[in-house]
Parts: sequence; structure tokens; C-alpha cells
Amino acid sequence: MSVDYTDADRQVYECELKAFLPEKVFDAHVHVFDASCMVQGHSFPSRHVYQKVGGVFTLEQCFEWAAALLPEQKFSLNCFGQPSCDTDLEKAADYSGRIADNRRCFAMALVSPHDSAEAVIRRVERNRLIGYKPYLDFVDWKAKRDITIHDMLPAAQMEAADERGLAITLHIPRPGRLADPVNQAQMVELCQRYPRTQIIFAHIGRAYYLSNATGFLDGIAACPNAYVDTAMVNHEGVLEYAFRNFPKDRILFGSDAPIAFLRGKSVEINNQYAYLMAEDYAIGTSIYDADHAVTFTTFFYEQLRGIKLAAERAGLSRDDIENLFFYNAYRLFQAVAARNYGLGKEQDGGNAREG
Repeated sequence: MSVDYTDADRQVYECELKAFLPEKVFDAHVHVFDASCMVQGHSFPSRHVYQKVGGVFTLEQCFEWAAALLPEQKFSLNCFGQPSCDTDLEKAADYSGRIADNRRCFAMALVSPHDSAEAVIRRVERNRLIGYKPYLDFVDWKAKRDITIHDMLPAAQMEAADERGLAITLHIPRPGRLADPVNQAQMVELCQRYPRTQIIFAHIGRAYYLSNATGFLDGIAACPNAYVDTAMVNHEGVLEYAFRNFPKDRILFGSDAPIAFLRGKSVEINNQYAYLMAEDYAIGTSIYDADHAVTFTTFFYEQLRGIKLAAERAGLSRDDIENLFFYNAYRLFQAVAARNYGLGKEQDGGNAREG
């Protein structure tokens, strides 16, 4: 499918985002995969979000979308496959290894708690990947609401990551998300027990509405190896809270592409959140505008709008914004790659800006 980009989207970029965005953007949270990554005979249901992009999202597709949405930015990324039981984890890692150069494109392996630590490390090292991404769907022995972080990341896998100083992107489980007391305890415990592992809590701990974030970042903020990414968070209040209460050099821009290329916006409703959708795809708690009463842009642009407003309210400097959008992520992932594979620094990257 070709890129779904309109004149109205272009107006959002030109009038609202162009002057705000820095020259370089690093997206730390992108799902990239081709047909070889999926198990034999797999196909996505008709309303699955990946039908938006034709059932696959290759690196070439990602760059095509980035060129449309960010026409004046240099785009880099960290990616991983589609985390589901329909993915062949070995083949997904092999695809990631083929596309990753550890300069413009970094990549992580998907891992299941059923994988031995030895299998995980072989998957990572043969493809020169910078870490891994677990997912709650791979925990198949208990109800989803009861899954814990420790179920998703067995101690042996964490010890192997810590020994090598790898990075992990973690989508935390449980209905309470960031505010859940079990999650709160285990997030800090994970960081403290494995201090050489760089742990990225995706979606700001899945805190898409303000009461779910307020007061719940302090524990991981005190852990120097804890990071958050902003993937799919467009709530300016949540973003502002993070900018004021979490170390700014450990906040990474992420989008959750290609989901972020759907047309919609996440909204807070009575201490909950829902996705208002222009397109009838199945995505979390969604409300579909079947009558097309509203004109939507993409979740991607709504995230950038939220970041812009939150940055203004929190008083972020221009250097802070450049770090958020590029240098924080580049510095983190390049250091992991250099530590494990001896790569030199990319000339166009370099050290983080001092804000």
C-alpha cells in the first residue's frame, strides 16, 4: 500500500511541526518485519492494524512513510518484529539482522520466556542486535491480567543481557500499568538487580492518561539504567509530567509505527483512555467514527503535537528537544553496539547535546 498522506497532513507539518522539529529524528520504537518473519500460513484478520500497510511493514516501507511525514528530517530508528505467537522469532531476528547496520538502523530480537538464555544470546549475537523485546502474549501459562514482568523476563535471560550490557524494550503488563504496585516494585527491582542492562519502559509505562502517570515515575527515575519511550503517547499532560519528573536525557522519542500511521488520537475519558479512530481497525479500546464526523490526522502527528505542547509548558530548551528526538536514543544504542560489536561512532551521530 502506498503512503496515506494528504494535503491536510502536510498543513499540520508546515504550520505546526516544521519549525519545532530538529534536523534529525530517531524513532526508538518501530515494528519492522516482512512475510518471512511470520509462521507458515499466517495471515492477519481483515481488521488487524497491519492491514493498513498491506500485512507487512518492511524497512523500505518505513523509510517511505518517514520521508512523507518528516520531509525535512534525517530519520533513524530502532526496530523489532511483530510481537505475537504468529511470528517466527528466529526468522524475525534474522530479518532484523539483515536490515540493521547499527548506525542508521538498530534492531532488537523478540524473545519468549520459553527461550533459553543461550538461544536468546545466539539470536542476538548472530544478527549483531543491540538487545531484545519480550511481550506478554508469550506468557501462555496464566491469565493476561495476572502476568508479571518477571514472567516475561526470566532471570537467566536478564543475567545474559546484564553480562553484555544489552538494551531491553519492555511493554509492561497488568491492567494498572505504570500505577500497578506489582509493576512498580518489579520495575525498580529489575533495574537494580541488572544495572548494566539498559531498560526502556515503552509508552512511558503505558501511561496514556494523567492519573496513571502522576506520582509513579519516581522509582525508575532514580535508576540510572531506566529509560522511557514516548510511543503512542499524545497526551500533553502525561508528556509534560514526564519532562518535569523524569531525567530528560533518558526520555526517547518513539512512535510505535506502523500503528502510529493510523488516523486517530488517544483521548483521556474519566481517568481512562480510548483511541478515537477514523479507520475501522481493531486497536485496543477504540471508538470508531463511523459517520466521519471528524477529520483526523495520524497518531504520529498527534504524538508530535503533544510533545510540542508539553515541551513548551515544561520549558524544554532547543538542546533538550534535539536530545529527545535524536541524541538520547542514538547515544544509548550506539554505545550498546560498540560495546558488543566494536563499532566506531557514526560521523553523523556523535555525543548527546548538553542542554
